[in-house]
Amino acid sequence: MNAVLKSIVHQARVALLPAEARAVLRDRLTYLSPEKLTRLTGAVHEVAKRGVPGDLLEFGVALGGSSVLLARHATNERQFHGFDVFARIPEPTSAKDDAKSKERYQVIAAGESPGIGGDPYYGYRTDLYEQVCATFARYGRPVDEKRIFLHRGLFEETWPGYTRASVAFAHLDCDWYDPVRFCLNAVLPRLSPGATLILDDYHDYGGCRTAVDEFLQENSGAFAVDDGANLRLRFTAGS
Repeated sequence: MNAVLKSIVHQARVALLPAEARAVLRDRLTYLSPEKLTRLTGAVHEVAKRGVPGDLLEFGVALGGSSVLLARHATNERQFHGFDVFARIPEPTSAKDDAKSKERYQVIAAGESPGIGGDPYYGYRTDLYEQVCATFARYGRPVDEKRIFLHRGLFEETWPGYTRASVAFAHLDCDWYDPVRFCLNAVLPRLSPGATLILDDYHDYGGCRTAVDEFLQENSGAFAVDDGANLRLRFTAGS
């Protein structure tokens, strides 16, 4: 596909997005492609429409673009919880992470990673948490700790503070083997029947793919798999 055709396809996909998702792209708040955003917003809308009980989670908030789209469906009963270090992403340290993952981290660690549209890379910002909170407020979803919560720190440190009983939806955008595997294992016992997981990096980084493949093998038959730009898993056990 040549550059002109790619541009036409990209613009067509953007045009088909919900207005707020287009705004998130315009404001340079997400690295997700229009195709990934379409699958993400469609999946969370379906979960809300079907009345699947439980909260909405995101592991890997970054600039907060996808978070504000998910939080649109938050209520006092169905809360949104975002988990992130709100700083530079931790290093991939597992032997199951591929060379691409480690090369990507070296670029980040060297201070050479570009941001979106000429902006500074989000992981280099010293006030990222405050910026993300401001983004939520600007989109009419303040981090009020009634409907919307942000948890700052490593997943394994902040997850014990999440004590809610059930999860309806989780977006895992945390790149490497160890965090993906941790998050999958953490949410599994709390998934409601019909809950959906979206794995952003399944086709991007080998460690993520390995973590997901292991998880699915260990929980054979528990999930319906919908492959695409981002991998979608629907929890069928108990339904």
